[in-house]
Amino acid sequence: MKKVTIYAMSTCLWCRKTKKYFEENKIPFETVDYDKQDDARQEEMMKEMKGAGCTGSFPFTRIGGACVQGYNPEEFEKLLKNK
Repeated sequence: MKKVTIYAMSTCLWCRKTKKYFEENKIPFETVDYDKQDDARQEEMMKEMKGAGCTGSFPFTRIGGACVQGYNPEEFEKLLKNK
């Protein structure tokens, strides 16, 4: 299975919905709360997000090498099924 990492804000409703989607579908994932990181890590995360083609808003989810912006179950499923 592809590695899934959710980059979130700890207070974000859509970030919580994204985490809940993966939990309910029993898909393992890691979570990194952007707002709980130091400045250097936040800058690194923002570079990674923009380098993957996302715009800089939360949540963004890495599935393998792809990036999904926001809460988008259809895109999550599509990327998880692609080898």
